[in-house]
Amino acid sequence: MKTVILGNGLLGSSLHKLTGWDILSRSQDDFDITKPELYSKFLLEYFEGSIITAKYGTVVNCIANTDTYSKSRQDHWSTNYKAVAELVDFCNLYGIKLVHISSDYVYSNSVENASEEDIPVHGRNWYSYTKVLADAYIELKSESYLVCRGTHKPSPFPYSKAWINQVGNFDYVDTISTYIVALIRKEATGTYNVGTELKTVYSLASKTSSVIPVLCPEGVPTNTTMNLTKLNTSLNENKIVSSNTTL
Repeated sequence: MKTVILGNGLLGSSLHKLTGWDILSRSQDDFDITKPELYSKFLLEYFEGSIITAKYGTVVNCIANTDTYSKSRQDHWSTNYKAVAELVDFCNLYGIKLVHISSDYVYSNSVENASEEDIPVHGRNWYSYTKVLADAYIELKSESYLVCRGTHKPSPFPYSKAWINQVGNFDYVDTISTYIVALIRKEATGTYNVGTELKTVYSLASKTSSVIPVLCPEGVPTNTTMNLTKLNTSLNENKIVSSNTTL
């Protein structure tokens, strides 16, 4: 069955460009993930007013409130947790696989080089807290899912300054997208850390832009490193460098 991408932001647009999968957005299609009453309209097939079957076999959720340090609890709660929980229940009801884009920020206060089996600990902000909650609900309730944890950056790097003391497995969106697509096409299930070799934001930014090295603000997690063994093993990609590579 077909695959649909929810959200036409940075990652959703990149996935669409790579695959040609259908895409739904609030701006272009009036799809609002916080309104579960709309799910049937967009995701199910009808005949003479009756539901026949699911229109898609896989739904890729790229929608999130990514205003990382916003203090507005309700906005994050509605989009990053409540809507995801409702989407899980909907997908279960109609036999749809859910692919959910999570975040490496769920490891903000966890162990270094955290694996999928380590305990996610949020970074004392509503963004990472609601991401942890959504992951937990999916793992507990979803009957068919893939959770991808990581961070994707716009390319070229769009800012004049870049942090020298935040280390992680983040990469440019086109790179992260290829791994997510590969996992989906492989029909992978469960939770996966998705990223590349360890680097600072500054070292990544310097590949595409001339940037000024600066320290990240207080409260920003400096270590979101992830163990990529599960990803490497699943995709058998020798080009994915171990998460323990020296900077």
